[in-house]
Formats: sequence, structure tokens, C-alpha cells
Amino acid sequence: MRPKVSVIVPIYNVEKFLSRCLESIINQTLENLEIICVDDGSTDNSNNILKELAAKDNRIVVINQENKGVGAARNSAMDIAKGEYIGFVDSDDWIDLNYFEKLYEAAKKYDASMACCGIIRKYPSSRIRKKMNIVDEKLYTSAISRYRITETPRKCYVYNKIYRRSEIEQHRIRFPEGVYFEDIAFMIRALYFLPTLVTVPETVYYYWVNYKSVTREMTDQKQQDLLTARLNFIEFSRKYHINCDEKFYIKKKTVYKCFKVPIMKIYEWETIKKYYLFACIPIFEKRISL
Repeated sequence: MRPKVSVIVPIYNVEKFLSRCLESIINQTLENLEIICVDDGSTDNSNNILKELAAKDNRIVVINQENKGVGAARNSAMDIAKGEYIGFVDSDDWIDLNYFEKLYEAAKKYDASMACCGIIRKYPSSRIRKKMNIVDEKLYTSAISRYRITETPRKCYVYNKIYRRSEIEQHRIRFPEGVYFEDIAFMIRALYFLPTLVTVPETVYYYWVNYKSVTREMTDQKQQDLLTARLNFIEFSRKYHINCDEKFYIKKKTVYKCFKVPIMKIYEWETIKKYYLFACIPIFEKRISL
């Protein structure tokens, strides 16, 4: 029997969190799952934990590869996925036990290409924050409505959704490899080419704020990758006539530093340039004529 959902979990040095993540998937109320775990070259005890859990549950499929990054890990799993839908869970996060059942049932009810739920951020201090709050079950059929309800591209969250796999394959939607912010390229295409999305209340994706995560520190390379991803969004939106808020169309960011301390940041959009003292205090803005 074909799995209803293929769950894709990229794994890299998360021995402290991996069991919590996978147990939340293994114990889902929707049992007909394929759980594809990609060990992306871990050097800690993650692989042993993965082997132990896989020995107990034949739904777990393991891929071992050298470290290539999250985008490549997800792509490797997508290449072998067999489920009607696919979903992504990051290996330091976890999900409600009814998560995939709620998303799958709503997707089937509306014959939707995608289903989306809310996100709660949890911090080591026990603080919680609702990052995306879904309160209504509702179908969205226009591209702009799908971008707006998911707050894309400002919030390109791949992990709180499921996607009809046949349509992902049809449009050859994959993650860029070897870069940060690979989620942006995937989401802007998925939300455009997959024609319907249903929002699903009463289940939540839990995002763990891991201060040691590779995504936390904004290095120069990450800043460049973010700008490149945003430029790609601008090109994509122009090509397919997607009209989002002006603030999404950032074209360039310039940083002036003294002894590695940011003194001035300048953000340039399509029609405005903004100046920030010490990278956070807005001091001046200038309109740009097109």
C-alpha cells in the first residue's frame, strides 16, 4: 500500500534532539507513513540513534551521505519518496501526534495540493511564541492568497506543510544545494505551481530554537545567500506577475564595519533606500525613482 505521507527528516549532529523528533513522527495517529531519514554526514551519535529506532520500525528508511547541507539531504529523500504527499520535519523540532492526520484529512477533504498548519517556537528558557497562528480551516485558490496566508516570502517555512508529491514532481521543484536559505526558492515555486492550499487548525508544528544551530549566526556568506534568494524571488515574481508588499523586494544590502562591528547598514529595495546606524537604528530613508 502506498504511504499517505512521506516524512522527510534531514539529520546532522543532533543527538540531543533526534529521539524527541522521531518519536513524535513514529507515534503519529496517521500510521500509514514513510519516514525517510537522511544522515547528512553526522559525526556525533545521531547515526546510532537512527539505527536503533529504524531497527524497531520498518517504516523508517535511512539514507547515509557525506555532508552536503539541508537542501541536498531533502532532495535525496524526495528522489525516493513514494507517498501521496510529502512533508518535512527538521531533526531538532517535533510535531503534535495528530499532525499528519489533520493535514492529510484536510488535504483530501478539499482535494488540495497543499495543507498548512500553525507553528509554535519553543525556547530553552521554556518561553513559547506563536510564529504562525492558523485559526480557520479554509481553502485558498489564488496564488496571491497562498502567498499572503503563509506570509511568503518573508516567512518561507517549508516544514509546517504537506505537498502533493505528483505535483512537486510535475513541476520539478527542488531545493538549491550548497547554499543557505534554500527554503525560499522551494516555497515561492511550490506556492505558485501547486494550485490549492488548505489551512488546518487544531494541530501544530513545534520549532525548537537551538542557539547552536548552523542557521543562527548571520555570517557574510549567509547574508549573501539571503540576498541572492531574494533577488531570485524578485525575478520569479516579475515573470509570473506576483505582486507582494514592497518590503519583500530588497535588492541590495551594504554593511560598513569598524573592527568587525557593524556601524552602518544600507538596505536598498525597488523604490526606497534605508539607512540604519549600528545595524538596528533607522536614521534615514530615500525614495528611488524607477
